[in-house]
Amino acid sequence: MKKYLHWAGSALAAIGILFVVIRLRGYSGQINFKDFDREIWWVIGSCAVVYGLSNVMLALAWWNLLGQFGTATSRLWAIGAYGITQLAKYVPGNIFHLAGRQAVGMAAGLPGWSLAKSSIWELALIASAGSLFGSLALPLMLPALPLELGAIVFALALIVGAVALRACLGPAAVWAFGWYVGFLGISGMLFVCLVGVTFPVGVESSANWIMLCGAYVLAWLAGLLTPGAPAGVGVREIVLIFLLNGLIGESELLLAVVLGRVVTVVGDLLFFVIASLQRKSHPVEVK
Repeated sequence: MKKYLHWAGSALAAIGILFVVIRLRGYSGQINFKDFDREIWWVIGSCAVVYGLSNVMLALAWWNLLGQFGTATSRLWAIGAYGITQLAKYVPGNIFHLAGRQAVGMAAGLPGWSLAKSSIWELALIASAGSLFGSLALPLMLPALPLELGAIVFALALIVGAVALRACLGPAAVWAFGWYVGFLGISGMLFVCLVGVTFPVGVESSANWIMLCGAYVLAWLAGLLTPGAPAGVGVREIVLIFLLNGLIGESELLLAVVLGRVVTVVGDLLFFVIASLQRKSHPVEVK
């Protein structure tokens, strides 16, 4: 059974790589890379590296959730297992990365119920974290509302959510929630950087930074909650165009959206490589 589970996890990872390659080829046809100078390439490459490394926060959140439900593993093992299965989120169906982690975890001897609980709570907590950022994008939908009000709502909701989680589950769940908020915040700010490459005027105001970050995370959440959309492909882009119409020129926004996809795909691939190398140097270690 362990052998079959290892095969299942490896197969899902391989399929994920295939879909990533296909996706990158598709994006390359939408961008005229010849027009990019060295500075733009530096920004894109830096964003991809930062995004890839920020995936470690997702792995640490999963490690915290495993511990919350009574399954203690080493951090390095959790990062490796999470990283090699994460690419499967690009497979149509949007659940195969979860199935891959279930298979890899059970092959390592972890109880299936603990893995299943961690996956359910992962989706619940990261969706909750993403919804908090919606308050930062409220001025885009309701211009009469001041940005300060959205920031206050965000801070209060973050505090209330952390207190409620500690009371209902425990401190490990609070840590997981914090990792998810941090990851989404970094993802949103990377999108702001890409908008700055395509439309510098759009990021001259710090208020625009906050609204762009909130809009990106809200679009990411819409992609997450849409059944069958691998990694939110298509859904995220439509929501962003709807929210940011008027704030950024359409052509510049479309280019930033496509660049954002390139950054996330390359970053996920980089995280997969790091996780694979880490697993070779640190074999399975389940406490």
